[in-house]
Amino acid sequence: MGASLFPSAAIVGVFLFAINFLCIIPELAIAKQEPITRHYKFDIRLQNVTRLCHTKSIVTVNGKFPGPAIIAREGDRVVVEVVNHVKNNVSIHWHGVRQIQSGWADGPAYITQCPIQTGQTYVYNFTIVGQRGTLFWHAHISWLRATLYGPIIILPKHNVSYPFPKPFREIPMLFGEWWNNDTEAVITQALQTGAGPNVSDAFTINGLQGPLYNCSAKDTFKLKVKPGKTYLLRLINADMNDDLFFSIANHALTIVEADAVYVKPFKTNILLIAPGQTTNVLLKTKHHHPNVTFLMAARPYFTGRGAFDNSTTAGILEYERPSNSSSTKSKSLPLSKPTLPAINDTTFAANFSNKFHSLANAEFPARVPQTVQKHFFFTVGLGSSPCPKNQTCQGPNGTKFAATINNISFTLPTTALLQAYFFGKSNGVYTTDFPSSPLFPFNYTSNNPLNNTVVSNGTKLIVLPFNTSVEVVLQDTSILGAESHPLHLHGYNFFVVGQGFGNFDPNRDPANFNLVDPVERNTIGVPSGGWVAIRFHADNPGVWFMHCHFEVHLSWGLKMAWIVLDGKLPNQKLPPPPSDFPKC
Repeated sequence: MGASLFPSAAIVGVFLFAINFLCIIPELAIAKQEPITRHYKFDIRLQNVTRLCHTKSIVTVNGKFPGPAIIAREGDRVVVEVVNHVKNNVSIHWHGVRQIQSGWADGPAYITQCPIQTGQTYVYNFTIVGQRGTLFWHAHISWLRATLYGPIIILPKHNVSYPFPKPFREIPMLFGEWWNNDTEAVITQALQTGAGPNVSDAFTINGLQGPLYNCSAKDTFKLKVKPGKTYLLRLINADMNDDLFFSIANHALTIVEADAVYVKPFKTNILLIAPGQTTNVLLKTKHHHPNVTFLMAARPYFTGRGAFDNSTTAGILEYERPSNSSSTKSKSLPLSKPTLPAINDTTFAANFSNKFHSLANAEFPARVPQTVQKHFFFTVGLGSSPCPKNQTCQGPNGTKFAATINNISFTLPTTALLQAYFFGKSNGVYTTDFPSSPLFPFNYTSNNPLNNTVVSNGTKLIVLPFNTSVEVVLQDTSILGAESHPLHLHGYNFFVVGQGFGNFDPNRDPANFNLVDPVERNTIGVPSGGWVAIRFHADNPGVWFMHCHFEVHLSWGLKMAWIVLDGKLPNQKLPPPPSDFPKC
């Protein structure tokens, strides 16, 4: 079936995940020609899972880890009934789905909805508009994303081909983590003490750690391939707090899509993928049966100063042997290992990011705004909050860690922002005075940027008229250390028109912006000690979250939200919430 695993009871779920995905494709091929409605049911349940010789009860969808795939075609309507059977409040985000006129289904807790409480049900209802490729779904409340995630596979419309060679098989590969401890307890303790949280115990590929960890030899994702075939690997970084380098020993990869948008194909031996990003790659296998197996390895790219999981997850790429080669089948073949960049190789990260370009052709144009109506300059980085009285804090100099955009650490409300906005009840919930630039400019990337690291707190939003053309420059800061930040924008794709190191220069840098074929994404890494510029048309009414996809930075407040007003036409207005909209 293209993807198989070492025989082990612990990995039956992942085996079925791969088999089910591959078996659904023929069904889609013979389905009706017009878009259809695809129904799914997500039962949020506890499930005992064993990894690293450690058994724990984790929150799952339908008892699966990772969770089930959502598979649809461009234009299809997707209806997902989510039933919460656990004590935790839950919400599900369909990461990267544009949610045109369906902002009530976007999913981030207290932004577009109140969470689904124990015993409650909420039906997410949305249509895939103008998108095809790989996305993913995940929990969007506290740290439940550690186990609640799964792929979204969007196939092209019927009789529409990929703009690259048709693959022999398509394999989803989800990067994640395994935590021996309860992640809810991990982040609760960190927020109480003000310190950095404990780190994960292992990285995973499709929920399996691989042979480089103790007690994990059988918990290894194994990809069996045939010689001379092309495989499409749908790579998803569902990891909580780490960018990841990835490589397959002695095999080149051709990147053809990023964040469900086709890109100009380019070859690479190593790729970098940030949390929240997806990347489709073509793997062309060798024309002969090599007498060797190949390691597929991923490990972190890390530029911060705190603790991190400095380990490597791996899977096995193995060539299927001819039926008459039973003698070689029984032999233990040598293992070829890839070489990955240094943990903090920022130069590789920047060079790799610059290789992405939109197709920008007649069929897939790059509709990047050529002029800008609203300019924003956002600093992103770490800071600190004062330690409460009569408490000892373990953050910098006895404070608590915080994270900010324009020195504002975002405070989640207790009422969903979209609900408050739609019904005109914003008083006491949020204000609309988020600053368009830092209130106090400084040397953002110097070795000594500021003496005062204390942040402000608030629930502040920005209001945009419908169809405003927007440019946002995201500037990393070296307060408490420069660091890469994967920024994700809900409800939109954006074009990455420029990036660089040091401080953004508004007089010099825009002259070098790419307004012809910039890559279109929903998540982009702000370079460590640098900046990135994005543009988009605010043509999707609603309230839309923008935040760092490092879960620890999100918990510390590195987030904000936009209100995009309705347009004049019926198809430019946000409809009222559904009748089963969760109540806070």
